[in-house]
Amino acid sequence: MPTPPHVERYVPPPPTQENLDYADLPIIDLSKAKTPQGRVTLAKEVREAISNQGFCYAINHGYTPEQTRRLFDIANVPFNRVCLEEKLQYVQNGESGTYQGYKMPRYWHLEGGVLDQVEHYSTNFDIFHKQHPKPLQPFLPELEAFAKHNQFNVLHPMLRILALGLELPEETLVHLHPFQSAGETSGIFNYPRSEEEEQKTKNVWLKGHTDYGSLTILWSQPISALQISSPNGKWQWIKHIDNALVINTGDALEFLSGGFYKATIHRVVQPPVDQRNFARLGAFYFCMPDDNVKLSSFAPENTNLKNMGFRSEKAPTMADWRRGRTSAYGRKELTPGNEIGVEEEIIEGVTVRHYN
Repeated sequence: MPTPPHVERYVPPPPTQENLDYADLPIIDLSKAKTPQGRVTLAKEVREAISNQGFCYAINHGYTPEQTRRLFDIANVPFNRVCLEEKLQYVQNGESGTYQGYKMPRYWHLEGGVLDQVEHYSTNFDIFHKQHPKPLQPFLPELEAFAKHNQFNVLHPMLRILALGLELPEETLVHLHPFQSAGETSGIFNYPRSEEEEQKTKNVWLKGHTDYGSLTILWSQPISALQISSPNGKWQWIKHIDNALVINTGDALEFLSGGFYKATIHRVVQPPVDQRNFARLGAFYFCMPDDNVKLSSFAPENTNLKNMGFRSEKAPTMADWRRGRTSAYGRKELTPGNEIGVEEEIIEGVTVRHYN
């Protein structure tokens, strides 16, 4: 077996020592998904976790701690080993409905004239058919292997479990998520902000929102910044667990399940004091059905979806929904909603809410 190319070690800060209000999320053991009986057992756990909170942890996903450490070493390359001039050759900010390449900082408007400090680099399944910055090229085989691991060893088992939770045949959702779909592997870098910008945005880095795909797989990292809107109406922190995944539901799964699995509201805020001066590196796999999948529900239509303006007979395709969400995010003027602190926009006839 050839020796993998050298990569500089990324050293993350230690977990925060602050006493934060963490969400109590279930931990799913994915090794149980290898047997039919294990999937039946997990279906009950995941059905309850996802329908109640929309978030869960996953462990025993098939990557060792050392593999995960190398993953973050590689994820750091497009941010700290590529010069600005070369980055600008690969910018794709989402105007065309995809984030393939770089989304550069200070592109999305947040609040009070403040722009974001988020940089990310994304690839999709055809990694070898796209151009990439030179420092990243030696690691393309490992990035492809990482994407396939997320697709076949995490996403597909979760989709089988979620289908069983809807009393559907196991492969129902898997068939809608081939590897050649528009899912994205992303490294995301959050840079610290000035105190003035923190005050203007009330320490919110990304407003409360839902993801537009079916599932999002976040590889847990130690800087606390992610919060979810819990069923009790409070914003609660997501706790770091070494070598665990944080999985949440998105719009596409809510539409397909008729509202049974709700897209989860989450946001990113300023880290606690002992982590405040560190940049935050994340590794994600954003999962989506194939572009031509119509996002109409397998289950009976839900009143909440109807109230959003969603109708199965007029459901958008995944391509339409993806393009609408990515091209509008942080660029489109939002209007005040009926709830305090909620802003809205209409995409493909559906009301999309953002939470301050």
